Amino acid sequence: MGSLSALPNVGSVLEGLLVQAGITTPEELRAVGAKEAFVRVKLIDPTACIRMLYGIQGAVDGVKDVSLSESTKQELKAFFRSL
Repeated sequence: MGSLSALPNVGSVLEGLLVQAGITTPEELRAVGAKEAFVRVKLIDPTACIRMLYGIQGAVDGVKDVSLSESTKQELKAFFRSL
């Protein structure tokens, strides 16, 4: 078990939103996955944007959001638009 803020891209704001969404550990975040975690966050914060989705995916993958592949970003964009 560890702190969500130890993951890449997770600052205090995102950590707080994830905790409010019922995700309190990196293990829980990985188990839930970025898309489901983002949906939960978006229910709490309707202003959550695509950059936050990228950040969550990066946290799940253990990389900075700028390091996500173009194919991953395209998949996430399509998902975001479908919401």
